[in-house]
Amino acid sequence: MARRFDAFVLFAEMRTGSNFLEASLEALPDIKSYGEVFNPTFIGNHKTFELFGYDMERREADPLGLVQKIIDESDALPGFRLFHDHDDRVVDRVLSDPRIAKIILTRNPLDSYVSRKIASETGQWRLMDMKHHRAAVIDFDEREFLTLLERLQGFQMRLQRGLQTTGQTAFYIRYDDINDPDVLNGLAAFLGSEHRLDAASDKLKKQNPSDLEDKVANYADMQAAIRRLDRFDLNQTPNFEPPRHAGVPGFVAHPSTGLLFMPIKGAPVEPILSWMGEMGGVGLNGLLSGMTQKDLRKWIRAHPGYRSFTVLRHPVARAHEVFNTLILPGDQKAYRDQRHTMRKRYGLPIPEAGPNARYDLGAHRTAFLAFSTFLKGNLAGQTSVRIDPAWATQTALMQGAANFALPHRMVLEDNLSAELRDLGAAVGASGDVPDPTLSSEPYALSEIYDAQIEKAAFDTYRRDYLTFGFRPWA
Repeated sequence: MARRFDAFVLFAEMRTGSNFLEASLEALPDIKSYGEVFNPTFIGNHKTFELFGYDMERREADPLGLVQKIIDESDALPGFRLFHDHDDRVVDRVLSDPRIAKIILTRNPLDSYVSRKIASETGQWRLMDMKHHRAAVIDFDEREFLTLLERLQGFQMRLQRGLQTTGQTAFYIRYDDINDPDVLNGLAAFLGSEHRLDAASDKLKKQNPSDLEDKVANYADMQAAIRRLDRFDLNQTPNFEPPRHAGVPGFVAHPSTGLLFMPIKGAPVEPILSWMGEMGGVGLNGLLSGMTQKDLRKWIRAHPGYRSFTVLRHPVARAHEVFNTLILPGDQKAYRDQRHTMRKRYGLPIPEAGPNARYDLGAHRTAFLAFSTFLKGNLAGQTSVRIDPAWATQTALMQGAANFALPHRMVLEDNLSAELRDLGAAVGASGDVPDPTLSSEPYALSEIYDAQIEKAAFDTYRRDYLTFGFRPWA
């Protein structure tokens, strides 16, 4: 009968019970597991350094060849264990292949951490019989634990996304369930085994069954550190913005100085272009834009030591600039449809043809607050209007740019002149940067700004405030 899978991989971590689970799987006659085949220091287990003709050097040169060799040379369904610090090339290879079954073994990370520290202290990583047990009491290191936790969580997110984007599922099993024969037989069925188990393997024994309080010297410090953890990511900034592309055609390069500008719509742009155009007298028309990624790579190769940069504007000032120049006027053809939808469907209180005699300062403040409310819903994916680059978060725009290249420098508008002087000096260019100005027609932000407007901006652009460290605009 044809196999359901060509192989399996057990995604786990140190001290999660992967040895125990592997031993139970090995009790099934039609399943063969080869251990930590891609451990950086050995192949399979700590005493072996060769498998199917692959030694450490050959494995490093051709890890995917070894994966295929395991599949081709095994009579039983073959598998191996992969941890977060094993070969990334193999993780990518198996994660994308639906013919390779995925088992994901998890354990309370604090228990894993303590168990790992004890094993490191005693040198005992496997226990076959209680009479050989070695005990130790360890010190909890908060920074060490948090670093490990971040790595493990990042790896789990990578696995989850890999499965989601390829339409696969995995067999999830907890450390607490690896001794349950019903769960193990469910795993056997998932892998397509024709055999079942009466009990879990009895080869290995639990090494440290006592309470954490008996194993951690500074138990009270550990409790305090754990209480500080935001277990459910309650403080995480929600993000429903779709990923953005790099936007390379909008990048502007100087033909000779090696400066590359990554503009952000709604932030200072024209003063930067004027400054760059004055360098070497090339003028605005001499600057390079509308490039493809191929064009830009060619420019980069021709300008070793180049410097890329972007200019960030305070979120409330950027939102007001966009509102004043693109949404409020009635003559902006590029935003006519969005403006109409904002007015008719979302009740934006602005005159149909643009500001008129009845549109006073109070009306402007009310309209801008309404626009801020619309933006919050828009960025959260709650409106039918697409998220335009003019009001997308600067964080999302930079993340999109990073798909091609990160800017060498992100300059805050407040420090524009000094920062760009230094940047120009780095490529042998000079010249003063004109001060950027904010639109004051029909009203300036300073005329309506107060705590309510600041709060509305923060609620809308929390990501930018936190990512770039913006303080209140005042």
